[in-house]
Amino acid sequence: MATASEHDAETALRQTLRWLGAAPLGALAQLACRFGYGARGFVYVSIGFIAFLAAIGRVPAAEGSLGALQAWAEWPLGLVLLGVTGLGLYGFAGWRLLQSLFDAERQGTSPKALATRAGQAISGLVYGALGFSVFSALDLLEDLGEADEGRSEQEAAAQALTMPGGEWLIVGVGVFILAAGLSNGVKAVLGGLCKRLVCEGAIGRLAEPLGRLGYGARAVAFGVMGVMLVQAGLHANAAEAAGLAEALQALKNGPMGNGLLTLVALGLLAFGAFALVEARYRQIPAGEVLDD
Repeated sequence: MATASEHDAETALRQTLRWLGAAPLGALAQLACRFGYGARGFVYVSIGFIAFLAAIGRVPAAEGSLGALQAWAEWPLGLVLLGVTGLGLYGFAGWRLLQSLFDAERQGTSPKALATRAGQAISGLVYGALGFSVFSALDLLEDLGEADEGRSEQEAAAQALTMPGGEWLIVGVGVFILAAGLSNGVKAVLGGLCKRLVCEGAIGRLAEPLGRLGYGARAVAFGVMGVMLVQAGLHANAAEAAGLAEALQALKNGPMGNGLLTLVALGLLAFGAFALVEARYRQIPAGEVLDD
């Protein structure tokens, strides 16, 4: 739980709305970033919900980001929801751009800060690509629901293996994902995830455990995915390459199977809920960057 140094009686969202009159460009940028956190939360809630259904045997398999979003296509107004989510993902990618390239949160240029900003830049590329994938799926409505994220991972690995040293490229990607998983695990253990939130009371008390549970679940999922990619590279076998869906399915098929997948699914739901809290209460100095 954290309070703002200024305007501690206002929530971050109310500040943004108040700034619309004084600095509309900056305020609109902040709203886009909040919209992005909301889209990120929706993505993880969708992944966690389907993974939970897979753990209890209600659906055949867990899904990754795009597959989980595409599951909404058959619901009433599902395509509208996907379009809104795609726009939000672009908003989140833009916020990552401001964080990484323009140092919106004044992290500095220490080695640790630069590593964090590099990770944010890559995160922005990932979420921007996911937003593009959502709109690509909407352009091909007849194929919506036929996408196979695991196959796309394997196709990318197969292309990499045709390049000189391609197997080490795959290993490198796997090591990077393992490092991301470790970073998530450190955040889960050390906490302090709410220092940029402006909220008190029950929400302030709930946000920290939600975030720690969520980052812990991501650490497990990323760890499994990273190991599978490293193995794919070392074995020069594209069929072993995996995305998030395959990592979650590997948890289901491994020791403690459904029980472990249930815990991770609940953690991913918690991460999605934490992102929704961030959308409402996080301090986002996007306007300050644009106004400088």
